[in-house]
Amino acid sequence: MNVSTPALLFPAISLLLLAYTNRFLVLAQLIRQLHGQRNESSYSIIRRQIVNLKKRIFLIKTMQALGVFSFILCAISMFLFFHELIISAKILFGLSLISLVLSLLFSLYEIIISTNAISIELEDLDEHIREPDEN
Repeated sequence: MNVSTPALLFPAISLLLLAYTNRFLVLAQLIRQLHGQRNESSYSIIRRQIVNLKKRIFLIKTMQALGVFSFILCAISMFLFFHELIISAKILFGLSLISLVLSLLFSLYEIIISTNAISIELEDLDEHIREPDEN
């Protein structure tokens, strides 16, 4: 293992942080849309969405923090490899990988919650367009 091993993570972590930022921007847009529709939709649907959105905001913030922490640990690890502090470099690189995996697990959980939010919207849509039963 040498200085180039942690360097391999740099593009992956950068792309991951970009993806997390995009998820956050989409979430912010959804919240703004929900705020604009608060008089048009039923309050029970909005309430369920608010609970869902609060969870997702927390998860995205945690995902981003762990991703940034992973990036910092990876950079410090490279610095330590450069100065031939191999054991410390390996430990920080391992912690960087753990942080990255935790970030991905939070991302997976956020995706699950996101699909639940879509289900809530589909329920509401289904209730509004359901045709009366024919006899």
